[in-house]
Amino acid sequence: MSDHDIGGRSHPSSELNGVFQPGSSSRSPHGAGEGEQSLTKRQRRRRRKAVAKNAALPDAATKTAKDDDRPAGRAEPRGARKSRRRGPRARAAKPDAVASAPDGAEGAAAPAAPARAEANSDRRSAGGPTPARAARSAPAAHRPPAYAALDLGTNNCRLLIAIPTRPGQFRVIDAFSRIVRLGEGLSRTGSLSRGAMDRAITALGICAQKLAARDVGNMRLIATEACRQAANGAEFIEQVARQTGLELEIVTRETEARLAVSGCGSLIDRSAKGAVLFDIGGGSSEIALLDLRGGYTRRLASRIVAWTSLPVGVVTLAERHGGRDITPELFEQMVVETVEMIHRFPERGRLGSIVGSDRFHLLGTSGTVTTLAGVHLNLERYDRRQVDGLWLTDREADELVARIAGWSFDERVANPCIGSDRADLVLAGCAILQAIRRVWPARTLRVADRGLREGLLTEMMVADGVWRRNEPMRKTGG
Repeated sequence: MSDHDIGGRSHPSSELNGVFQPGSSSRSPHGAGEGEQSLTKRQRRRRRKAVAKNAALPDAATKTAKDDDRPAGRAEPRGARKSRRRGPRARAAKPDAVASAPDGAEGAAAPAAPARAEANSDRRSAGGPTPARAARSAPAAHRPPAYAALDLGTNNCRLLIAIPTRPGQFRVIDAFSRIVRLGEGLSRTGSLSRGAMDRAITALGICAQKLAARDVGNMRLIATEACRQAANGAEFIEQVARQTGLELEIVTRETEARLAVSGCGSLIDRSAKGAVLFDIGGGSSEIALLDLRGGYTRRLASRIVAWTSLPVGVVTLAERHGGRDITPELFEQMVVETVEMIHRFPERGRLGSIVGSDRFHLLGTSGTVTTLAGVHLNLERYDRRQVDGLWLTDREADELVARIAGWSFDERVANPCIGSDRADLVLAGCAILQAIRRVWPARTLRVADRGLREGLLTEMMVADGVWRRNEPMRKTGG
């Protein structure tokens, strides 16, 4: 083994040569023998003991002096081989120290290891992240922040987590949707039932886990009609906060209508002079009238000239009239009932002669219209990519409603785009759709598989300025 391999110190044998060893003498062996011949046997024994005792003192002093004078970084003589075996393994565990050093500077990087180890110990004792964890989390600072939007409605619990991309667009990185029927029985009792709240809290717990697993910089979590109407709505929101840590905000009907426009506005035909956007929910249906005669704009919420929120949705209407066996007469009754609600909306005629023209269309965002689109396309499995943005003509919409209304409950369950979750609700949704089409007749209907969550995401990103030109994306902490 070379001197460099053992840290630059001399070979152990040369070090031992300079140490006085117990049981030996520094004087000549011959002189020692001559002096001892004139002493008695007892005196010679005492002298040998004294010599041995004095010989041990210089050895200990020499060792102490060598220890005190040892240069910094020099290894201990005792256990040197064991230290040398650990050295290469320790260096291999810290490749970053060598890699970050200039060429030929590996030796300079090595002394930093004790300082790093001490810092690591301090971090661990303080509960802070270790360098390995910090290295893993460092790239997150260079990624755009994620945004989250949650919509707890009367029928569904939906979550979207997305990151902004090109101006006006974002990429969804996680999503969740579950039918919870939070408003089940609400129209009869005026309160949320225990079973409905338990289903919603279970779904919200999953949403909380998804949010915790992502680096979310900004989020908005809303609750709509069921919590607005229920006598125990505020109490339920507090329970959600206690059990899931999510703080939901009960939004107004006006806010809900605006968010629907913000989320679906990009699907408005740019050549249109006017449009009616509607969102058929579980407990209410939001309707917004857009006057586009002044030209298209990305901020379509500014073109809302009138809006209303009907106190009826697929859940409330189905509970009132039934959802399994619907006769043609009962279906027509549901349509007429909804038309009467719309007629109470005094500003329904704000678009005037535009309604029914070539430059006017409907835009629907709800499970009702996306279900109709899936049935129209004969999808074996629902596919959002084929549904979102689909155009239906007036005749196609009529034929679809008539076909589904003619199916039995079991036939509705058997359709892959309806299934058991919506089989008892889809006809109530069709009745609300037909009422809207009677009041605002249009030659075309566009289907949107997007809504409040997309509106929430869009508004948060606009507020943060993530799409402004020549402006760095704001880093937000979650």
